Amino acid sequence: MSKAETEKKENRIVKYFREARAEMRKVTWPTRQEAFYLTGIVMAVTVAMSILLWVLDILFTGVMSALIG
Repeated sequence: MSKAETEKKENRIVKYFREARAEMRKVTWPTRQEAFYLTGIVMAVTVAMSILLWVLDILFTGVMSALIG
């Protein structure tokens, strides 16, 4: 690999990190209170979906048991 190719690769890597840093500066981060609130919503939805899937599993297991046995 020539020196020019090596420098070109390094420049791409440096450019990538510079652009990533610039984009991260544009992000509007949530406050601590918003983060806790949104985390609570995610946890509530996760629990609700888990319960729903558990109930559906019980129902489908019963249906399949009735059909097979």
